[in-house]
Amino acid sequence: MIADIKAAPEGSFILLHGCAHNPTGIDPTPEQWEIIADVIQEKNHIPFFDIAYQGFASGSLDADAASVRMFVARGMEVIAAQSYSKNLGLYAERIGAINVVCSSPDAAARVKSQLKRIARPMYSNPPVHGARIVANIVGDAALFKEWNAEMEMMAGRIKNVRHKLFGSLSSKDKSGKDWSFVLKQIGMFSFTGLNKAQCDNMTNKWHVYMTKDGRISLAGLSLAKCEYLADAI
Repeated sequence: MIADIKAAPEGSFILLHGCAHNPTGIDPTPEQWEIIADVIQEKNHIPFFDIAYQGFASGSLDADAASVRMFVARGMEVIAAQSYSKNLGLYAERIGAINVVCSSPDAAARVKSQLKRIARPMYSNPPVHGARIVANIVGDAALFKEWNAEMEMMAGRIKNVRHKLFGSLSSKDKSGKDWSFVLKQIGMFSFTGLNKAQCDNMTNKWHVYMTKDGRISLAGLSLAKCEYLADAI
């Protein structure tokens, strides 16, 4: 990844997942984020953060924003696209926000005019219903606190599923395969390592539905079904 960022033409836009990477479930460590930021600064790249799962990695909205905040603290110009589809359950509303941190008020004014030029022919005035739901929750201290607690609970549930699945796989699989990656990955998704033929077998024989590259959504898995999934794998 670092080699590719270094090889990209100077001034490129580099798309990054802020947390809970989809589809791998593998996030850079804080130390690795520092190295990524170093290379992006050296090459004068523009970091463009995709923030679709804030709160789903650690359970903390603040902790999951650490990567973006670290880039901003360095004085870098940063674009961050946020989605509230997952963490506020507003999938059908397609509600989100784009934030651009600029180097000067003049740059901010020019960026804002360009964003308006893009928005005008695309949708002009977006539906306001979903945005008002978000605004009510983040603008009310009590609701915001309740949302934070629910995010922590949901992230904790996914972590419990990971532990149960890891335990079931480890006890059933006598091949010696190391399943610890299930615990090391983070967020909603996991790459299982299953190939297309194996994924087809999961569906045809066990009625387990997954993408053909072996990715599963752990948010759609209950503790009660972990053993069944382990049996299928």
